[in-house]
Amino acid sequence: MIADTHGLLRPEADRCLAGVSHIIHAGDIGSEAVLDGLCRIAPVTAIRGNVDRGAWAERFPETLTLRLGGLSFYVLHDLNALTIDPAERGIDVVVSGHSHRARVETINGVLYLNPGSAGKRRFKLPVTLATLARDSGGPLRPVIHEFYRI
Repeated sequence: MIADTHGLLRPEADRCLAGVSHIIHAGDIGSEAVLDGLCRIAPVTAIRGNVDRGAWAERFPETLTLRLGGLSFYVLHDLNALTIDPAERGIDVVVSGHSHRARVETINGVLYLNPGSAGKRRFKLPVTLATLARDSGGPLRPVIHEFYRI
């Protein structure tokens, strides 16, 4: 999971995501070049964030639901804009961005995962992304990967 790249795909992100089976970008992509780079690593599902403007970004929805590895994911950029009850809808994981703050929390059986910001350092927050693993139906194992701390 990656978010808030704001047009910058760091080499550390490339290395950290190497070998993943799918990448979810939770918005504020910043440029098509970021997606091109991510697509060289694994298939990418992305949504549009508040800075994603222009013709290139119009093809991305503001929210989406997808199934990966037997899990249901709901992806949106700003968690404050969540208008559904994920537990009621059978969502396993809610992926968001926007705050630039990494977050891993389970509420009512739903994993809320914000990978933080993998782009330019902002707001004196660390530069992060997240991976999520699961072995044959076992528990989800989210990991926040930190690249830089101010």
